[in-house]
Amino acid sequence: MVPITKPLDKQHKRDGFLCGEETLDRYIKQYASQDVKRGAAAVFVYTDADDTDDSVVLGYYTLSALSVKTKDVPAALRKRLARYEQQPATLIGRLAVDSSQQGKGLGEALLMDALYRSVLNSATVASAAVVVDALNENASKFYQRYGFVELPDTNRLLIGMRNVAKLF
Repeated sequence: MVPITKPLDKQHKRDGFLCGEETLDRYIKQYASQDVKRGAAAVFVYTDADDTDDSVVLGYYTLSALSVKTKDVPAALRKRLARYEQQPATLIGRLAVDSSQQGKGLGEALLMDALYRSVLNSATVASAAVVVDALNENASKFYQRYGFVELPDTNRLLIGMRNVAKLF
């Protein structure tokens, strides 16, 4: 698989991005570059062109490192993990698609891109799972279709890295 996204760059046009969720719109416009500079998140964008000098962002996601309490990991996955109190994971903190592209499969393509990058990176920096933050019930259902399971008492869902690797 060849990733469809590129790391966020100053030249990517983000001002017109509207996905229908104000927090995600504000993030890409105002905070994404700061997170990249500070090492808080890697931001990957899908644009309307290969030329970054004139590329409009149509979708994006963020990746960062995370640890998950082993006791919160579903039992079926927990038995395969190292016996530590915390497990290394990769967080997809945000994933959004511009309203002009919604319903065309870009959300799935961005998720697959993020999962592919996650599994590749886990060979270099260990990660036992991918975790996502679901903003609402619709987002939660979207991730569950791909095998993510809910973590207790949070808006987070998780999928084991072995299951991610099977996708590719």
